[in-house]
Amino acid sequence: MGEYGQFCPVAKAAEVLDERWTLLVVRELVAGSTRFNDIHRGVPRMSRTLLTKRLRTLVDQGLITRREERQGPVYELTTAGNELAAVVDVIGQWGIRWLSSLSDEDLDPALLMWDMHRRVDLGALPPGRTVLAVVLDHAAPQLRNWWLVLDQHEADVCDYDPGFGTDLTMQASTGTLVRIWRGELGWDDAVRTSRLELRGPSELRRQVRTWFQLSPFATVSRPEARDAG
Repeated sequence: MGEYGQFCPVAKAAEVLDERWTLLVVRELVAGSTRFNDIHRGVPRMSRTLLTKRLRTLVDQGLITRREERQGPVYELTTAGNELAAVVDVIGQWGIRWLSSLSDEDLDPALLMWDMHRRVDLGALPPGRTVLAVVLDHAAPQLRNWWLVLDQHEADVCDYDPGFGTDLTMQASTGTLVRIWRGELGWDDAVRTSRLELRGPSELRRQVRTWFQLSPFATVSRPEARDAG
């Protein structure tokens, strides 16, 4: 952890939070992840060794607690850590308002699918189990095919065929889905222009848009409309 040698509280906070990946680890904890593997799925390009180190630092700084359970450690925000939820929210709003330009390197399929699965509106799902297959055009072969296994109790995301059959298939480029997710491209516009294709029963094709709550930052106003589709 860096030492700025300043009494300024901004500097002291930066000593903890501006190390690489640390704020994103906090973001995952704020979003509700408590298990190591779940936290890692939100930062898939971070090494597991580095994640272990960052979690240890956050424990040492009193921002999270580590509790041993039978299935492994559980990490939870302390009172001090919970106050960072407002910081994460303000940074996210500022980022989507002023830094909306995305490069191909920013379009992480694994993060997109993890985000989508944890923003499923379980109450909007049809009865029983629904399997939504997602095909991401132009993604690397190992990141191209995903399956969301959904019911009214939980949502799970798999990077392998879970073997339940597929009820509906959604196909688009990662960039298209990211821009829908971020509120920069309307669902209907994406379907109308064939940037988003749905295959399956017509009833499910009509309903699927209601199954997902978009990114918490999707409704943040921007200085100008951006649709780089």
